[in-house]
Order: sequence, then structure tokens, then C-alpha cells
Amino acid sequence: MIFTSDKIDAGTGKMDTERVFEKLAISIATLGRPEVEQRIKNFKGSFKFDFTDEYLASLTIDRLRHILFAAISTKLRKKTVN
Repeated sequence: MIFTSDKIDAGTGKMDTERVFEKLAISIATLGRPEVEQRIKNFKGSFKFDFTDEYLASLTIDRLRHILFAAISTKLRKKTVN
């Protein structure tokens, strides 16, 4: 399960920020390459990725996970600021 801003805000209060990002990193680390690529391609945020399939295929799984983590964490930070 990937944490999103909806899941973080649900419940009685906000989770500790460090814990949220730790859980996000752990959940992304459990995803396989096809899942990570799919989530990057379908990412809905304030910016859109335009990576080609060839470019994504050329990256290591660690690099793909880093891109996904950066995108989701940026989206979460923007939501908490607003």
C-alpha cells in the first residue's frame, strides 16, 4: 500500500512527518519494477511526467523508486503546506 495524502489525513490526527516518509519509502521499496513504472506513468500531481517507456526501461529500479518517492513526497509536502 502506498501512502497518499488522503490516508495520512484520515483518522484522529496527523501522523508524525518523519514516520509518514519512512512508511512511504518502505512501501515503495516493496514494489516491483512494473508497479513502480505504472505508478510513475499514472502519477497525478501538480506536474506531469512525460517519460518514455524506453527511458524508464533504461533506469535502474532504485532510480525509478527514487523518482516515485520524490514525486509522492513533494505532493504530500504541498498538501500539508496548503
